[in-house]
Amino acid sequence: MSRDLICNYIKQLKEVQEKKIWIGENFHKKLSLINEENAFIRPLPNLHSVAEIISHLITWRKETILKLKTGDGKLTDDSEENWLSNEQLKKIGWNQLKLNYENTLIEIINILENKEDHFLGEQYYDTDFKGNYKYQFVIEGMLHHDLYHLGQLGIITKLLLSDAPG
Repeated sequence: MSRDLICNYIKQLKEVQEKKIWIGENFHKKLSLINEENAFIRPLPNLHSVAEIISHLITWRKETILKLKTGDGKLTDDSEENWLSNEQLKKIGWNQLKLNYENTLIEIINILENKEDHFLGEQYYDTDFKGNYKYQFVIEGMLHHDLYHLGQLGIITKLLLSDAPG
């Protein structure tokens, strides 16, 4: 049985987090600039904080884990946990959010490491898109979602650090 595609997806998930990628920045580099003091700051009224974005990514990773394990999801864009407030996230704390973020990636990778390429063609039910989709759709979606929010983190961290003294 082939695992070439699965291995490629795992490689890409890891690279976006911590390796040298063509776009130049990865999550590890961006998040290393953030601490408990600036994680919950919205640099502009219409931008999320870094903590809000990381929480949002955790939420959708957990949803992906559920889909990979059960073939069914539960969240939609309108779900309350999709975007928790900074006040809710401060109760969790920045260090715990980062740990939850890392653990969800590890869990997705662990699930994929036990799959073969034919799994990508099997279908799950997507509650957000209201239909059956191939697992390849949700895996690629996670990569696209991560890259989209990595770009947002780039803007947010640049604004946060430009306001920093020194």
